[in-house]
Amino acid sequence: MSKQWIFVGLIVAGVAAGATIMTRVGSEVAPVQVGATAPDFHAIDLATGDTVSLRERYRGKVTLVNIWATWCVPCRVEMPAMERLYTALAPRGFAIAAVSVDEGSPEDVRKFGQELALSFDLLQDRSTHIQQLYQTTSVPESFLLDRHGVIVKRVIGAHDWSSPVNRALVERLLDERAGAAGEKAHTDEKAQTAGEPAGAAGKPGT
Repeated sequence: MSKQWIFVGLIVAGVAAGATIMTRVGSEVAPVQVGATAPDFHAIDLATGDTVSLRERYRGKVTLVNIWATWCVPCRVEMPAMERLYTALAPRGFAIAAVSVDEGSPEDVRKFGQELALSFDLLQDRSTHIQQLYQTTSVPESFLLDRHGVIVKRVIGAHDWSSPVNRALVERLLDERAGAAGEKAHTDEKAQTAGEPAGAAGKPGT
């Protein structure tokens, strides 16, 4: 066999192996969608400086995971509504994990929270890895989780989280007992994404 054919054979084998690996990897990446368990993540709690995880910090709570950034105008727009919902329902077990993907100083994120008088958890993931985990395309992007960590609503863009519809949904999740969590809400919230076309922002310069 000539060297030319050996070379061709190696190329074909390499392409085939690469395709097999990509197929396996692709099949292992589960879509982050309504009805799926939210991926665990680690981020810095800006109130304490400690590293926290979704599983440990928010276990058993109805949780709104909000991925945002200080430079994002739509993020600033929706934060007051998030604060109103949190203030009203936190005593019943509702939590907000607002994860900033700012790559700069934590102090900038803290100042943002102080400016808007936010009392829910402000976290920071300077690596921005959470965006890959949650398969986001912009900020803000939000995921409402039931007490078992199952996604019941996903929203792309700024959203009125304190609206009567959203408050009723969160209250229903809070009222659900173990063993039935999320089932009714999953039926009611069939849409995986919502929000206004102009309600999300890419990174500066994009």
